[in-house]
Amino acid sequence: MAKAQDKEAKAAAKKARRQASKERRQQLWQAFQMQRKEDKRLIPYMVGLFVAIVAVFVVLGFVFGSVWLLLPLGIVLGLLAAFILFGRRVQRTVYTKAEGQAGAAGWALGNMRGQWRVKQAVSGNAHLDAVHRVIGKPGVILVAEGSPTRVRTLLSQEKKKVARVVGDTPIYEIVVGNDDGQVPLSKLERHINKLPKNIDGKRIDALEGRLAALGGKAPGPGVPKGPLPGNAKVRGMQRTARRRS
Repeated sequence: MAKAQDKEAKAAAKKARRQASKERRQQLWQAFQMQRKEDKRLIPYMVGLFVAIVAVFVVLGFVFGSVWLLLPLGIVLGLLAAFILFGRRVQRTVYTKAEGQAGAAGWALGNMRGQWRVKQAVSGNAHLDAVHRVIGKPGVILVAEGSPTRVRTLLSQEKKKVARVVGDTPIYEIVVGNDDGQVPLSKLERHINKLPKNIDGKRIDALEGRLAALGGKAPGPGVPKGPLPGNAKVRGMQRTARRRS
């Protein structure tokens, strides 16, 4: 009986993996089709990079007298390089579209790779300015987006609240934008990853618990937790936020 159940469980798991793999391939193909329509240089660049890498390995094969040995390696590396190029151009397109939209920084933080504890929109106002909180090995990172003059006040208020419960844990402040002293949206993840490692996993867990219990006024439903559509009526959302606050 147990063996039969194990066999069924393995079969179900295998089927689930196949379905997940199929969905990933479909998503990848859809992303490629969308990017190809918007980025006319995508295919020429991918093909050019692939051909260049294969050509290099063919030349090396002639030099060392082992063309048929190095050619497969060149093809594999060429495909890998073309795929990486595709991924980077897709990412650049996504960030370009999201930049400047309310909620874009929170969306970018929520999509970061690694063991980050992200809490979007821990503080905000009716103008759709927001402060997001990230906990990781650097400590506590407060990321603000919106009007530079208004978010500085939000950042200061949030930092005071956080400082009361985190002790000597470092607190970093980041304002997302393209002005001096700000971090562009496309470089936000890279900037955070470059911060020094100051605490370990146990302390991260403890900080997350303390900050979760901190409470305080929620930013309200008007503060978006992702980039608004390009045609969104921001003023209308602001009026809605004011009515609900």
